[in-house]
Amino acid sequence: MTVDNVNVETTIKRVQDLLVTETNLSPAIKASLETLLLLVTILLNRLGLNSKNSSKPPSTDPNRVKRPRVQSGRKPGGQPGHTGTTLQQVPDPDESFIIEIDRATLPHGQYRQAGYETRQVIDLDIGRVVTEWKAEVLEDSHGKRYVAPFPEGVIRPMQYGIGVKVNSVYMSQYQLIPYNRIEDHFQDQLQIPVSNGSICNFNKEAHDRLEAFDEWVKKQLTSSPLVHADETGINIGGVRSWLHNASTAKYTCYYPHAKRGSLALDEMGILSEFQGILCHDHWKPYFNYGAFHSLCNAHHLRELERAWEQDGQQWAQQMSALLKEINKATHEAGGRLEIRESELYRKRYRDLLHEAEKECPAPDETKRKGRRGKLPRTKSRNLLERLRDFESDVLRFMDEKDVPFSNNQAENDLRMTKVQQKISGCFRSLEGAKIFCRIRSYLSTCRKHGVTASEALRLLFEGRSPQFMLTD
Repeated sequence: MTVDNVNVETTIKRVQDLLVTETNLSPAIKASLETLLLLVTILLNRLGLNSKNSSKPPSTDPNRVKRPRVQSGRKPGGQPGHTGTTLQQVPDPDESFIIEIDRATLPHGQYRQAGYETRQVIDLDIGRVVTEWKAEVLEDSHGKRYVAPFPEGVIRPMQYGIGVKVNSVYMSQYQLIPYNRIEDHFQDQLQIPVSNGSICNFNKEAHDRLEAFDEWVKKQLTSSPLVHADETGINIGGVRSWLHNASTAKYTCYYPHAKRGSLALDEMGILSEFQGILCHDHWKPYFNYGAFHSLCNAHHLRELERAWEQDGQQWAQQMSALLKEINKATHEAGGRLEIRESELYRKRYRDLLHEAEKECPAPDETKRKGRRGKLPRTKSRNLLERLRDFESDVLRFMDEKDVPFSNNQAENDLRMTKVQQKISGCFRSLEGAKIFCRIRSYLSTCRKHGVTASEALRLLFEGRSPQFMLTD
């Protein structure tokens, strides 16, 4: 790395060589200088991290510049073959008005009616609807009263309907709008007084109604041949906690917990019973679950980029190119390579790592000061050993059709939970986090099956299950 035209790595190496050859320094001063050099190295490594060579989001990139849009040569708008969404007239409009011609404005003559030319305006009418139920009361000759039964669910003199609950939960749990703004929405546009407490109660009711779904989706994930797993940090009441995710292309399950490792994963109740292929980012506790593993190569590409940019490792640049080449070949082959082609790529993979041993060797065991533990490795060396020791898990995507190149499914499913944290800052309690996770699990799963969030919530409050839960 170069800072103000100074090669930092070369400078640090020169100072380290001087410390080795200098014999007049006291042990205390020498140890202090070595500690300072270590801190400088750590800070420089962090300084060079960005979204391309680490897991940092693009928003944290310094001096981020948007790339100019490349001219494609195509005209603006929908392209040939694109399914448009042009407004179409409906056969049964809600209101219809006939405009008659002022015949006084016409020239003299005889006219006959030749039909109508129609134009329609689609608009939105936001307003409240109050439905009143009057139960007839009869009284016999002895004064005993008989009252007609009210419809199921109508239990109070005044209460909120399903539409209010659906709209509230949709805005708070799906659109992630803060409670105060939801309260303003109901008051300003609908003239319905809905307090923060009521919004919270609607979410709690949705959570309780989803107990059967929670058990169902966990069974679906447990029996799936492939599951993506990931976790992200969240704030619960000012305390660092974790939101865990297990998902596939059809199902999603979120779970909050104070811990990040096996204790949380066991309590989640999915991976402990799972016997398929688990796709993840090499977080060690995940290796305790599943029959086989597939490692996220998007993470590998970022780490290889860092090894090349910060450590100058030539092999890292070559390995990045090789993984991209294998991924392209696998995609063009329909998701799986033939055995012969797979073995050729595997040989190139091993040969490249064998050559990398010369450029990035392991620490010299003769310099060991103690008998226990593993000598410290550089980040590049750790990456090399991981790619070498977990070859099957890294390259599983080219041999099994259903195994993807990366763990993007889990990362995409987690993305909106990060948006929630940016908006709200934190969850006030673990109960609130559990409510959010269960409802988002349901809405995400419904969306993957083509059911909109509004439709899914209406089915929920009506006490019905989506059709896919009855057929899957």
